[in-house]
Amino acid sequence: MPASWPQRLGALLLAFAACGTARADDLVVSAASSLTNAFQAVAKGYEAAHPGTHVVLNFASSDTLLRQILNGAPADVYASADPVAMDRAQSQGAIVPGTRVDFAGNQLVVIVPAGTRTHLAVLADLAGPEFGRIAWGNPASVPVGRYTQRVLRDAGLAGQLAPRAVLAQNVRQCLDYVVRDEVDAGFVYATDAAIAGSKVKVALRLPTPTPITYPIAVVAHSPHAAQAQSFIDYVRSAAGQQVMARFGFLAP
Repeated sequence: MPASWPQRLGALLLAFAACGTARADDLVVSAASSLTNAFQAVAKGYEAAHPGTHVVLNFASSDTLLRQILNGAPADVYASADPVAMDRAQSQGAIVPGTRVDFAGNQLVVIVPAGTRTHLAVLADLAGPEFGRIAWGNPASVPVGRYTQRVLRDAGLAGQLAPRAVLAQNVRQCLDYVVRDEVDAGFVYATDAAIAGSKVKVALRLPTPTPITYPIAVVAHSPHAAQAQSFIDYVRSAAGQQVMARFGFLAP
């Protein structure tokens, strides 16, 4: 369903707020929220390897970023947290054909607040009365939510846990809910749990029906296509992959 004008305006305002300090010759990279820390480090490495280049980073949920791009917001590179969002980008002509590649992987985990004493040994334990509020990404717009929904459906828990769901607008919001002890558990990526450190506890590591894969591509309306491709090449280089691994990302 096409976005309404208020939705389009909201997406554009978010994008322009994130990129408000960007100059015309800056490289704008729109990346999934779970990439925040890793891409901040990658951008610094890229700038060091390419003197005079300034990378502007725009983080949000993958679907939100795609809406921004489709509505004309500034972007040169698009990195999503699942193939579904990138498939949509490709089908709608938002990326340059032939530039899409996978560059990282991840793992789905269930985390609980650091101070909790609630026992969580298997996924079915979430149906117990101790877990009254459980956070996960909104499946309609957040890749980690789509992965979570599929896992819960396969386990026969989706309907039972739906009334307890606290839907987040991106994976970092879900992480924050758990860190602040506002929910009893949350579904995030392993890399997000690692960023939180001792503020949360990883209770379960969950296999997903399909691997968690991150694709990246050059945005079709980018005025810096060659530079955008250069950034993608850097992310996939040995130096870029070392940075991704340092933040817990898996090889694609």
